[in-house]
Amino acid sequence: MSEVIAGLSQLLGLAQGIAWAAALAFVRIGAMVALMPGLGDPSVPQRVKLALVVAFTLVVTPILADRIGPDATPTVLALGGEVVAGLLLGVGMRLFIVALQTAAAMIAQATTLSQLFSGAAPEPQPAVGNLFVMAGVALALVTGLHVRAAELLLLSYDLLPPGGPLSAASAADWGLAVIGRTFSLAFSLAAPFVIASLIYNLALGVINRAMPALMVSMVGAPALTLGALALMAVATPVILAAWLDAFAGQMAAPFAVAP
Repeated sequence: MSEVIAGLSQLLGLAQGIAWAAALAFVRIGAMVALMPGLGDPSVPQRVKLALVVAFTLVVTPILADRIGPDATPTVLALGGEVVAGLLLGVGMRLFIVALQTAAAMIAQATTLSQLFSGAAPEPQPAVGNLFVMAGVALALVTGLHVRAAELLLLSYDLLPPGGPLSAASAADWGLAVIGRTFSLAFSLAAPFVIASLIYNLALGVINRAMPALMVSMVGAPALTLGALALMAVATPVILAAWLDAFAGQMAAPFAVAP
């Protein structure tokens, strides 16, 4: 009888360890999914998001349970640390969508397309922004965003151990680094349009000086829009490919400065 009780006690301890690992994984994954591109968008129903979080939790829990062991002590502080870790992972991915939106805003301002269909999305943005964001999210999902997200979660437990302390200074340094990298990426994506617009406007200024009687603005604005659309048709695949490579690099090495 004592052997049965001892076996049941051991099973109870093991079940408690698995339940605590599942709780830690659920909290981190829930915070990350809330900010993920595509899966965390407001248009995705809450039930679908919950199903995704549960699916990711089922994948991560067995590995996490082996790492923390059955003797881990549940604490509220550990749950709070998991929320912060999940938010860091989600912000790192969400900033690449912000990079697309920033690049699109720069392109729209440089090519007089800033007000075309500006309210067609839940978040008002130029038509170029709608195109880039939808295409970028679609490419990320087609190329296995869910698989890379699971790999990112497993990698994050090496860099951010469950229940471990988080350095606010390191997290701030990492945030500044990733924000700078994403804004640099945004300018790089918009650079062809900005340079072409600068050259075109300089040429219009020279023409205006040479022929003051000519209504340069009446002729130049439609030509600028047409040229921007033609350049967009050529450059958009290259822009999205460069963005996807940068996003894959972020998923593979999420912390330029370890928090």
